[in-house]
Amino acid sequence: IIFQDPMSALNPCFNVMYQLGEVIKKVNPGISQERMITNAVQLLEQVGIPDPKKRLKNYPHELSGGMAQRIMIAMAIAGKPEMLIADEPTTALDVTIQLQILKLLKDLQKQNNMAILFVTHDLAVVSQVSDKIQVLYAGEIVEQGQTKDIISCPSHPYTQGLLKSLPSQETSGKDLYSIDGMVPSLFDRPVGCQFAPRCEYVKDICEKSSVEFIRHHEREVRCVLAKEK
Repeated sequence: IIFQDPMSALNPCFNVMYQLGEVIKKVNPGISQERMITNAVQLLEQVGIPDPKKRLKNYPHELSGGMAQRIMIAMAIAGKPEMLIADEPTTALDVTIQLQILKLLKDLQKQNNMAILFVTHDLAVVSQVSDKIQVLYAGEIVEQGQTKDIISCPSHPYTQGLLKSLPSQETSGKDLYSIDGMVPSLFDRPVGCQFAPRCEYVKDICEKSSVEFIRHHEREVRCVLAKEK
């Protein structure tokens, strides 16, 4: 897993070699110190860190945000995972570094033949990196299918609201669209559809019973409107 904020995820008390070495020893029990250092250098080279031997001696506070995130990625791929979970890995980075990290992840995915589960609220990132998408609201999947289909023609009112809220040339100089209301509290959940209190298309049935997935246009949608469309 790659965590959202590398500066919080890395331990400030230990250098890069110690933290990367912990992972390498975990997946290679009995490995020699010399071999472990060689593996660590190779991992840093793989994630595009210049002068890797020198960086092994650095502590987290001596690294930039982008460099720290690359260290996190190196730790995550050290065990050659079949699936890499990326939890908003670009949120704490500026736009230029974000693009570099996204490209790095896509390159590593091809090199290591692994799947990536990418968690993000940035729909622009979603459209660039994913083949399939699951849209969540209040802890429930409300729509899932091929990314290109959902981005181009969303079926669930929540997905539609998310996409309408994105800035564009058409909305230049105007107030951005926002979905009225608030996400329900975990301690006071609606009886029926979780999105019903905020939905502009809400019907009586939406507030009385939970909604199961409905197959609609090559995707699954948790919405009664999908039956009518």
